[in-house]
Amino acid sequence: MTQSCAARVTAAYHRIAETDRPEVWILLREEEEVLAEAAALDARLAAGEQLPLAGVVFAVKDNIDVADLPTTGGCPDFTYYPDSSATAVRRLLDAGALLLGKTNLDQFATGLVGTRSPYGAVRNALRPEKISGGSSSGSAVAVALGIVDIALGTDTAGSGRVPAALNDIVGIKPTLGLVPTTGVLPAVRPYDAVTVFARTLTEAQTAVGVMAGPDRGDPRGRAWPDDVRLAAPARPRVAVPRDQDLLPLSPEGRAAFAAAVKQLEAAGATTTVVDVSPLLTAARLLYEGALVAERYASVGEFIVDHPGAAVDRTVARIIRAAAKAPAHALAADQERVERYRMFVYNNLLAEYDALLLPTTTGHPDIAQVQADPVGISSRMGTYTNFVNLLDMAAVAVPAGEADGSPFGVSVITRAFEDQPAIDIAALLTGEQAPHPLPDGGVALAVFGAHLTGQPLNHQLTDSGARYAGEVTTAAAYRLTALATTPPEPGLVRVEPEAGAAIPGERWILAPGALGRFLAALPAPLSLGRVELDDGSWVLGFQCDPHAAAGGTDITEHGGWRAYLEATSA
Repeated sequence: MTQSCAARVTAAYHRIAETDRPEVWILLREEEEVLAEAAALDARLAAGEQLPLAGVVFAVKDNIDVADLPTTGGCPDFTYYPDSSATAVRRLLDAGALLLGKTNLDQFATGLVGTRSPYGAVRNALRPEKISGGSSSGSAVAVALGIVDIALGTDTAGSGRVPAALNDIVGIKPTLGLVPTTGVLPAVRPYDAVTVFARTLTEAQTAVGVMAGPDRGDPRGRAWPDDVRLAAPARPRVAVPRDQDLLPLSPEGRAAFAAAVKQLEAAGATTTVVDVSPLLTAARLLYEGALVAERYASVGEFIVDHPGAAVDRTVARIIRAAAKAPAHALAADQERVERYRMFVYNNLLAEYDALLLPTTTGHPDIAQVQADPVGISSRMGTYTNFVNLLDMAAVAVPAGEADGSPFGVSVITRAFEDQPAIDIAALLTGEQAPHPLPDGGVALAVFGAHLTGQPLNHQLTDSGARYAGEVTTAAAYRLTALATTPPEPGLVRVEPEAGAAIPGERWILAPGALGRFLAALPAPLSLGRVELDDGSWVLGFQCDPHAAAGGTDITEHGGWRAYLEATSA
């Protein structure tokens, strides 16, 4: 951190005054109050405390609870004062983040336009005559204007992704349940997710990592699987839509999408055209089917019981109509969703690491939305509505410009493939993730046929292992070429005066993936602790000394690759 926490807060409030966008905020905390928290945080840091988000300035969409601050859901007459913060907020605060306030939204998180609020339409950060996108409009614009480092949104139909695309920022929508929704006002409860906006993938990923994890108060909470993949393959396989699936885009939008596909390919991905029309059909179930009954379950009674409340007319119409959905229709649509999910996982995307789609369909003017609020909002969700329905993760990133506005694409993956999605998105942003989601994998050192480019390296990458750099052993090992197929070396520890330093690589695997990987490890190799040249110890492949004695000592070559080069010359 180059600035003090207090200096970062001062800069944020200066930026608020400079941008003069009052519609972004429903509640802005007093600067003196936040500065006092920043000063206390600076003192903790000076005392040596380590906090992963120290001094990060953030904002929270106003359907997410913050203790002792009002939650409005975008409706002043609905206001309540929670005693405790949402779990996601509390985890950010505990990690050293500093909260500026609560942001505007499409009322009750209903819409993808950012105009359905009695607190005012949130104007786009770059083109004020156009929409910001919703429902997490204020959060996205607060990031895009450079006021906050990160901001929380929610996403049911695309609200954590559409505003990212329209404001030229990053939006991460994690797998459902990874970030607890405790303390979040429901929209469509089974398909709601807490999301993060940031200007970089790294900032967004770090925040997701802090917030993710089970919470006893969240009945839909989920933990990372033991065998979760921690990386995308070096050459990820990415599905892309057919030309006819891109007809909702303008010609410039289609050209921008084609450019993003070419950029992925240039970065090493392989792409294959697939028919995504089943996904687009499934997407319509969220609003056109009986699943919308969940919106009535959330706030319908309030709307009916408070006819004089400041409820947006379009929102009220959608939620009132949701009361008419019969239970049998809801059950039938839930069954349809499950069948679509099976088809996508087992057929449509079974052979691919991810799907790349445009994030949204265009960038309407605020006046256009006011003239056709339902039709335009529906079109904005063409490529986003199915994601939560089908239990998928998504990362939205900028991808150039179309029709004079920012253009964005989304990398969409199966549940718990969040890190592969981030890795593939990073091929478009040029970033490199500093650590995987989830953090806490097991390090494994390899010295032979599992090295990058060697014949067994695919066993690591197929397990979702993440390359973590080169390593060198302490000068207490010898390397032996074994008579195996394919050829492999054996690493054997000896007395320091009889050994040498052996180069290798460090990889990170999820515990379950490591267990499966090692269960298939053939003799004479085994797993043990290997000492590195910095004095640390790491799990690594070792060889039985008796078996090594039957091989050829190749220590003098200085590593497996050097030996292969010398013997192939």
